[in-house]
Amino acid sequence: MWNKGKGKTDLQRFTGKTSLIAAGAEFRGNLGFQGAVQVDGRVLGDIHTEEGLVRVSVDGLVEGEVRAPHIVIDGEIIGDVYASQHVELGSRARVRGNLYYALMEMAMGAQVEGGLRPIKDQRRPLELPESIDPAQ
Repeated sequence: MWNKGKGKTDLQRFTGKTSLIAAGAEFRGNLGFQGAVQVDGRVLGDIHTEEGLVRVSVDGLVEGEVRAPHIVIDGEIIGDVYASQHVELGSRARVRGNLYYALMEMAMGAQVEGGLRPIKDQRRPLELPESIDPAQ
């Protein structure tokens, strides 16, 4: 958002591993992948990746759950969004569902009809170092 061209760099990181749902195309079913996917058309189903980027362009639409480390939304998602690392909402983004995120950037004009739920690091129970002898 503040960095012009930053989004291009994100997609360029996945050169050779980028899939496209083209404008006018419709994909029905769940989509799992490695790398990046750009949705210019419609996806009717869930999108999941453990490592990668999901970009929904201005005319893109996803009806389903989206889970990825990095998510860039300029279009519409009807369903919950889980960004384990970073989500960016452009000025024309529309999300109808809950948005779970570790770090969020949101431009003026973006719309979220649901809850904003930050993902907090799970705190581990306090562990004693091995060098401490509890008997002393």
